[in-house]
Amino acid sequence: MKRASILFTLVFVLLFFGVQCTFLEKNFGVKLTKDTYILDLPGIQKRGFIRAAVDNNTTGYYIYRGRRMGYEYELLRDLAKRLDVQLRLVLVSDIDAAFDFLENGKVDLIAMNLEENPQRALGNSFSIPLGNMKTLLVGREKEGKIKSWEQLANDTIFVREGTVYQSKLTAIKDSLNLAFTVKASKDQEEVLIDQVVNGQIKWTVADQNIAMANATYYEGLDISWKISDEGKVAWVVRENSPILLEKLNEWMVEKQKRFIPDLYSKYFRNSKNSYFRNTSPFSSLAGNQISEYDEIIKVGAEQLGWDWRLLASLVYKESRFDTTATSYAGAQGLLQLMPVTLERFGVTNPNDPQESLLGGVRYLRYLDKFWIERVPDVNERLKFILASYNIGHGHVEDAWRLTLKYGKSTQSWSEVSQFLELKSDPEYYKDPVVKSGFAKGHLAVNYVKDVLSIFQSYKSLVEH
Repeated sequence: MKRASILFTLVFVLLFFGVQCTFLEKNFGVKLTKDTYILDLPGIQKRGFIRAAVDNNTTGYYIYRGRRMGYEYELLRDLAKRLDVQLRLVLVSDIDAAFDFLENGKVDLIAMNLEENPQRALGNSFSIPLGNMKTLLVGREKEGKIKSWEQLANDTIFVREGTVYQSKLTAIKDSLNLAFTVKASKDQEEVLIDQVVNGQIKWTVADQNIAMANATYYEGLDISWKISDEGKVAWVVRENSPILLEKLNEWMVEKQKRFIPDLYSKYFRNSKNSYFRNTSPFSSLAGNQISEYDEIIKVGAEQLGWDWRLLASLVYKESRFDTTATSYAGAQGLLQLMPVTLERFGVTNPNDPQESLLGGVRYLRYLDKFWIERVPDVNERLKFILASYNIGHGHVEDAWRLTLKYGKSTQSWSEVSQFLELKSDPEYYKDPVVKSGFAKGHLAVNYVKDVLSIFQSYKSLVEH
């Protein structure tokens, strides 16, 4: 009776305070049902962004000359546009972890080439097939081209953990009564292919896309032996996201007519482009540089106290690292300063990358000083600075005054940005507290989101 009373009290306290139920399961054998994470498309749209699990490899998502690229990335970007949400990518190297993330609500979608099986389908829904995919054995030509499974003898084949490769190979091995070994590895397919090339391992397995992409820039790679015929591959959502699944399928049906085949050709059929993208020092796949101006960007970032990848994100957003870029309004240089601003901050030659960038840094420091007392928090102030850089600090200050007038938090970008967006509405831009008049404030709000989105990509793909 006493134990039951204690157990009841513990259950009540733990549930009330939100402590994880694993304590009860381990210590008292009590199984508590975990609430399913429910966030279908309407909830995703209300939140404003969709999170997708992707691979960081030559086919999925990477940075090339500052630009975000990848087959899955470009597909997801188009899907996010269709759904009218921002895109946030979550790099996941472990396929099992991707399914855990989906179950726990850390992502809304797994954008990988996945074959459906009963285990993966449990609690999840697969989209219509995105395409068909062969599975290939990857080795070196110098080992001799495989013409039969018996040639593998007692060799070991390393496969990525969580893939269907292991079960496929095991089935082949058992059916033919062969002696080769299949060993699961936490490394991704491309890492395993690197190990094959370097002679660390003899064999691995990869989907046709990845094998083909790597074979374009690794001489002597043998990908001629097929493990399985073409199977259908798809993306995955939670089964409690039927509206998202419906819209995903509708989008796939439409895009399979032209967009998806064109994108496939771009990434997998042009071996020359694939080679340069994946071996360039300005690719996150081969180097750790964003642009040829990284060193002067780092100097400027140090003066600002910024992560250099954040300043690089702003430069990319403004000029795509083109020193000769000139906007329709006459803005010039890496950071696209207007002539009056160039003169004010000491830039005489806007086409000189160092001079123009450091002139832009001086302007950013000015904006930082302008906002520092009103917005003491560094992370919040950064958003005010970026918006001011885009639209002018006068318009952002107007939004700040409106926020103050309507009793909202003037130190919160999420609240000030709402009033900045309202500056195209006469009711607000004609308010007596507004000094700079009409503005398309929503463009500046989106500008801030874009720069920070690029920054998140650079942070996840390029070392500090």
